[in-house]
Amino acid sequence: MKRVLVASASSVVRAGLEALVKGSPALAFAGSARSAAGAGLARQVEDVRPDVILVELDARHEAALSELLALAAKPGSPGVVALIDHPLGAWVAEALRAGVRAILTREAQAEEIEAAVEAAAAGLVVLHPATVESLLARAAIVPRGEGEVEPGPLTPREVGVLAMIAEGLGNKAIAARLGISEHTVKFHVSSIFAKLGAASRTEAVKIGIRQGVVML
Repeated sequence: MKRVLVASASSVVRAGLEALVKGSPALAFAGSARSAAGAGLARQVEDVRPDVILVELDARHEAALSELLALAAKPGSPGVVALIDHPLGAWVAEALRAGVRAILTREAQAEEIEAAVEAAAAGLVVLHPATVESLLARAAIVPRGEGEVEPGPLTPREVGVLAMIAEGLGNKAIAARLGISEHTVKFHVSSIFAKLGAASRTEAVKIGIRQGVVML
């Protein structure tokens, strides 16, 4: 199970997130912090060594946002899942560069948050649809040039998932074979599609075969 540290300045929100983590069979509650940033959170991270930090943020507190990004950017830091109202604008791009793995709205459903935590622990990136649209809109006005970054290669886990897709397995069967949730499999499949530039499972397999990633 992935160990999760919960952080929020609101005792009500903190209690709700703690209950969510404790109620998940895939997650283990590692502790909680009364601040979404600052020295207190950094000490908690150092003490309990969580796999993921689940943090609720107030977008109006710029200092807290900056401190969280500094924490996320440290080598060896746990994955960060941030719940924030209106997760748009330049902060999102900066957060992703710093190492924040998931950015959802504070209205996200429990199952969405749980899936994002599992995905973040697996090294995946999860974004609210409105956040994706905002990033795409920003990217559309940036000229393409020599500094353009190509999608990274498939991770070993993604290669394994793609191989099982080639076998004809569905998400539920893949989840059962790997011992992970179906939500996490969906995130893996989405990441595979994005990296390969594929629009379907069949196309992803064909590209994987051409690239030598999938062996039949």
